[in-house]
Amino acid sequence: MVGLCLSAQASSFTPTQQQVLEELSPANIVYLGEIHDRSLDHQNQLAIIQHLYQKNPRLVIGLEMLQKPYQGSIDRYLAGQISEAELVKQTEYQQRWGFPWENYAPLLRFAKEHKLSVIALNAPTEITRKVAKQGLSSLAPADFKYIPPIKDIDKSNATYRQLIQESFNQHQTVANSKGWERFYEAQLVWDETMAATISEFYQQHPGDRFVAIAGQAHIRDGYGIPDRVARRLVGRKFKQKSVILQQFAEK
Repeated sequence: MVGLCLSAQASSFTPTQQQVLEELSPANIVYLGEIHDRSLDHQNQLAIIQHLYQKNPRLVIGLEMLQKPYQGSIDRYLAGQISEAELVKQTEYQQRWGFPWENYAPLLRFAKEHKLSVIALNAPTEITRKVAKQGLSSLAPADFKYIPPIKDIDKSNATYRQLIQESFNQHQTVANSKGWERFYEAQLVWDETMAATISEFYQQHPGDRFVAIAGQAHIRDGYGIPDRVARRLVGRKFKQKSVILQQFAEK
């Protein structure tokens, strides 16, 4: 595997990685798909962001790891109004995500240093857990404050459904049809919420490059987030590009 130093200098990348980075240049929306506990993915995502910033400083970072109700705390941290420790506490990061903070802290520090926006992409845990336990039909009107309406949660992609079911089956000793369907609906709430957040921001700031960081299952083959962004931005001229960080490291 090829590691990258965090300076993101040209010499840090292999020729094949350089080619991938060049392909990102015209993209308005870039997705970096990680394995959450893979340290090399975190090193590479920062190096890629540094590279993109050097090419064009109009850059925004979106994180699956932070949930939408806590956007205000993120903004206050970036403005220097609260400390990093206060940010972790106020976003309830440890309870709501749980992977080591240092996986993502360099991204927040880089954004703060360079005055970049960071956008919380994810739905509140309370909502996704409710859907996973009781299904979409259990949601009350107040539950839709941070997630799209049910009519915008698209279940039609049979290939994606099959991929998610295979993942579900690997982690369940007994897979019943109701449990599976609720799990899938919760996955779609994640995808659609992140897609809606990216789309809304892009429509308001079309001159910025949006770099979204999420688990690779939400990005691979364009089935999770990217195709749902495309659905929301139909008729607009924009380009999106995905990088699976595990594959990038091996190039």
